[in-house]
Amino acid sequence: MKKLLALALAALLLFSLAACGGNTDKGGSDFKAGFIFLHDENSTYDLNFINAAKQACKNLGVTPIIKTNIDESNDCYEAAADLADQGCGFVFADSFGHEDFMIKAAEQFPEVQFAHATGTQAHTKGLANFHNAFASIYEGRYLAGVAAGMKLNEMIESGKITPEEAKIGYVGAFTYAEVISGYTSFYLGAKSQCPSATMEVQFTGSWYDETAEKEAATLLINDKCVLISQHADSMGAPTACENAGVPDVSYNGSTKEACPNTFIVSSRIDWTPYLEYAIKAAMNGEEIDADWTGTLETGSVALTEINTAVAAPGTVEKIEEVKAGLADGSIKVFDTAAFTVGGETLTSYLADVDSDAAYTPDTEVIADGYFHESEHRSAPYFDLRIDGITLLNEKFG
Repeated sequence: MKKLLALALAALLLFSLAACGGNTDKGGSDFKAGFIFLHDENSTYDLNFINAAKQACKNLGVTPIIKTNIDESNDCYEAAADLADQGCGFVFADSFGHEDFMIKAAEQFPEVQFAHATGTQAHTKGLANFHNAFASIYEGRYLAGVAAGMKLNEMIESGKITPEEAKIGYVGAFTYAEVISGYTSFYLGAKSQCPSATMEVQFTGSWYDETAEKEAATLLINDKCVLISQHADSMGAPTACENAGVPDVSYNGSTKEACPNTFIVSSRIDWTPYLEYAIKAAMNGEEIDADWTGTLETGSVALTEINTAVAAPGTVEKIEEVKAGLADGSIKVFDTAAFTVGGETLTSYLADVDSDAAYTPDTEVIADGYFHESEHRSAPYFDLRIDGITLLNEKFG
């Protein structure tokens, strides 16, 4: 009799917990998050996202469904629709060209939350279930540039180069604001330490093309660039640097293991904080910011460990000093006193923030002595061609 009573009480307790939402983790293994990636783990860009997606889902006890090698075409919409059909309550895509297809999916599946990295339309589109996210990676690139500038100074002081020979090479994917913002912030970080630094940029016309990136880096090295950085996603540029013995600042992850003699540091966006925030909100039926910008403070802007075997002495300490200045606002990456355009210091500039087909400038972005990057929209809109940087070619998608 006592055994039957105990079983009855246990059954009643389980029923009560279920009725009251007793599995306090609404998501757990019951919630699914879908991910759409342009490439796979061979791309440093996509690997950075893949790692963040897996970590965020692990932290939240959520089941991830990952699709890789999804083109910036209707394939993206089909992938998003399939993830929605599989029961994903949150779907995320990682490449700029995915955006229109993610919007199409958001309109088709209003009960699913869709988020997109690097996009520009969410803050004006007005869809409650479509969101953009990015981070102030220009701060990370500035910090990486500080390390580069210190390396240039070391090379000057050792007599390896003269101040006039402190020329940086930069491998870029496309001549877009995101890439322009990135190479400019890197250059300004380097110039803050090595005032004689100049830069040349070679574009590949692809986010991921190992051969083209290696060829671009080799071209820059042959043109007497003494340090190389990149905004492209393969090991092409770092490999060219290691082969030539030229110092390298990579992107989206350490290349120290493959390039121990040339790698200095790498900056990257850590997407884990955003994905945790957005997935958790989707799980709980809470509002997700239409346009979210991660920062150093949120842990979204990160540097790899500095390779002290290659970096100039004192680099670790200098990076921490500058990072503190960025955090307290005493250092502004795009301080208008630090650069000129056509020999002139800018006091006003209209940027294309509310994007349209004509890329019409619409928002004043210079105030208080600096260009307010990623404050009016998460995706970069800094597209100025500043003095000291020479573009060897241009590539538009």
